[in-house]
Amino acid sequence: MKDNKNNIELTANENILEKLYSEPNNLWLRLLIVFVIIIVAAWGSTSLSFSGITEKGMNVAKSVFHGIIYPDTELLFNFTKDGVPFLVLQTIAIAVLGTINGAILAIPISFLASTNIVPKPVAYIFRALILFVRCIPSLLWALIWIRVTGPGAFCGVATQSICSIGMISKMYITAIENLDTGILESLDAAGCNTFEKIRVGILPQLLASFISTAIYRFDINLKDATTLGIVGAGGIGSPMMQSISSAKYNRVGSFLWVLILLVLVIEWISTKIRARLARGRS
Repeated sequence: MKDNKNNIELTANENILEKLYSEPNNLWLRLLIVFVIIIVAAWGSTSLSFSGITEKGMNVAKSVFHGIIYPDTELLFNFTKDGVPFLVLQTIAIAVLGTINGAILAIPISFLASTNIVPKPVAYIFRALILFVRCIPSLLWALIWIRVTGPGAFCGVATQSICSIGMISKMYITAIENLDTGILESLDAAGCNTFEKIRVGILPQLLASFISTAIYRFDINLKDATTLGIVGAGGIGSPMMQSISSAKYNRVGSFLWVLILLVLVIEWISTKIRARLARGRS
């Protein structure tokens, strides 16, 4: 019995060694990749110039840090339109509406861009449209919408809706193209109509992935809403930028504290929801 066990272990070791030696020797290819990375990094660093930290910059950094330690508590509990609570709620509302609009609009676009749903020429046209949306940065979209709608929260919602379509559609397409078509064939053989096949065969496969993607995009939109506010697209970004420009660092500290806490809470909640959707548990 012991000899048989030793023979089995010896055979397993031989198989492992045989597999190891049969692997192609890619040492030169790996060295070439490392060399190319070093060359690219060295070439990129030639355009960087660092002349040291200026005294003014250090003073600003110290002032911001001091503002975080001693925030403007009056601003924190100011419930008017100029207070932190209202601006934070407006930022959340912009992110929520932008995500919902983008997630809904991305559904038909994603189906029309999926090669297993429509002919390839049609799918490639809609993929080019998605690529066009994704190529334009969110700040540039905000500047475009400001010209159309004027500054304000509506501009932020419109910008985030368009930007969300680009990313969410790409994720939706991956989920749609990974559909188990065997289920649809079984339902077709059972005599189900199109609506029944969508409700029973397609939606259960896509719903969890769609919701998880929308939640992930909401995380991004919540952070982007602050940046978009700097160019006048509503939210907390614009008053925070004005506070920095006017050297009111206690107000900046108030904005930063609320943003940090908000992002941490949203990140914790969204992680829990995505984990439950992906694995069926928290």
